[in-house]
Amino acid sequence: MIFLIWFSFFALFFLYYINRLSTSFCIKKEIPEERQDRFYRTINVLITILLVSTYLEILYAT
Repeated sequence: MIFLIWFSFFALFFLYYINRLSTSFCIKKEIPEERQDRFYRTINVLITILLVSTYLEILYAT
């Protein structure tokens, strides 16, 4: 149970930080507003899949 709480905080921090980096990237590369939504959605879905698969791998490895 403690691991789930710890991993949840880690995942939220990781998603927040990735979104900040994505925002900086969009500003630096001057990506148009209409493409930014798709960019954020893609990044968030891929990172969420990565986090879920990591959680499941750690959960079943122990």
